[in-house]
Amino acid sequence: MKRRNFIRTAGLITAALAVGKPLASAVSKMPLNNKLPKWKGFNVLDFFSPDPTPSKRPTTEEYFKWMQGWGFDFVRIPIAYPHYLNFDRSRNILPEEVYNINPEAVDRIDAFVSLAHKYQMHVSLNLHRAPGYCINAGFYEPYNLWRDEAAQQAFYFHWNMWARKYRDESPEKISFDLLNEPSVREDMNDQHSKSGPVPGEIYRKLAQSAAESIRKENPGHLIIADGNSGGNQVVPELIDLNIAQSCRGYYPGSISHFKAPWANKDIEHMPIPKWPGEVGNQYLSREMLETYYQPWIELVQQGVGVHCGECGCWNKTPHDVFMAWFSDVLDILSSNGIGFAVWNFAGDFGILDSGRTDLQYEDWYGHKLDRRFLDLLRKY
Repeated sequence: MKRRNFIRTAGLITAALAVGKPLASAVSKMPLNNKLPKWKGFNVLDFFSPDPTPSKRPTTEEYFKWMQGWGFDFVRIPIAYPHYLNFDRSRNILPEEVYNINPEAVDRIDAFVSLAHKYQMHVSLNLHRAPGYCINAGFYEPYNLWRDEAAQQAFYFHWNMWARKYRDESPEKISFDLLNEPSVREDMNDQHSKSGPVPGEIYRKLAQSAAESIRKENPGHLIIADGNSGGNQVVPELIDLNIAQSCRGYYPGSISHFKAPWANKDIEHMPIPKWPGEVGNQYLSREMLETYYQPWIELVQQGVGVHCGECGCWNKTPHDVFMAWFSDVLDILSSNGIGFAVWNFAGDFGILDSGRTDLQYEDWYGHKLDRRFLDLLRKY
């Protein structure tokens, strides 16, 4: 679908709002047919760190077995590319070393993918850290993905490697999520520095060339691009490229990342979340969520596949507030045919061992299960 059609639909919505027509009714007669399945599942973080030291909380086969038994069918695997490289980790990586693939590390990831497939999970491989960019700090990049041709060529190399690895795998079983939460930051090594959306023409060039590198191995490979500005904004520049798009379920951050130190500079003075209710100088409500997700719903209507690749809430938000807010998030996504992947399965955002202190856990084979959260996820 051409970008002009996307713009035309946006114009219709704007016109409807101008005459006081409810946002939902403005598009209620437009057919919804999401090109992506309504997957639901989790992010699993075994390869999330640039450090290849085994995780202290590895994903086990039991986890996949439980996911399947509870009705989930999707895992997203955020990968930091240095995790599967060979180089001297006592110093900063050199540009030429981003090509030093460690076959044993790749095989470990492949074994993990195979285990997920054993339990009928669709696997979405994601470069959470790509050569020259990551939404998080913690690793010194040798160049800038948005500016440097050398970084871009390395990015295409890595995706071609993964596409070749899964050349014969069905798109029903695997997809390639190009880059986690693209944005432009003033300081690449400070995640609190001022950031904004990647210029559309730059993101288009990068996504198109990466897709070509992937589909060189298999024209049928399924490719997903995260929304711009940290996953929050639809990317109209990609609409005609046969690339699905991934939104986020973290809005507003005052709910999802309450007192999260990596997301807020002044965690001690954050107002206590409410849903719905007045928080700071803003009234938080379902209506604001509907407005936030409307561009993504329109994207589905334009024939572009949409999935929510990350969603959830850190464990400092009061549990009742989290449940009320997240019920609205899931209801809006689900009613528009959009699936989701919670960050994460076991851990601070998860249904297991979240570390929350304001709920009664259920013992689940030695783990602490948030049954109320699980039941909410299964509802959708």
